[in-house]
Amino acid sequence: MKKVRGYIFSRPFQGERVPQHVQNIVIRDYCNKAGLQYLLSATEYAMNDSHLIFEQILDELPEIDGIIPYSLFQLPVDSEHRAKIYNRILSIKKTCYFAVEGLKLCNQEDSERIENIWKIKLTLPYCLNY
Repeated sequence: MKKVRGYIFSRPFQGERVPQHVQNIVIRDYCNKAGLQYLLSATEYAMNDSHLIFEQILDELPEIDGIIPYSLFQLPVDSEHRAKIYNRILSIKKTCYFAVEGLKLCNQEDSERIENIWKIKLTLPYCLNY
């Protein structure tokens, strides 16, 4: 069974605020359905734009099989930073699961799909009738 570390936020992200216990419930449910062994979640610092805890989990990846953030929108807003994260995960053949969206990142095609979703999310506020 693959071991995956949960990752949750204690602050709002992309206009969303989800209680930590709800984030953990969603992650645990995803792991149960996907046959993954859930390792307790690490909680990101509350400071805006902090991803220090996420970086620590990336350092832990050689000993586990993957990471499971509550949402893909907990990744950094900066596309270059996200690309570095994707490359780091893919270069060591690990997987990043996104619990609430039901998506995963395990190859280049997945990273392109996730980036397209990010582009739509960042563009929507500038669209009429949104």
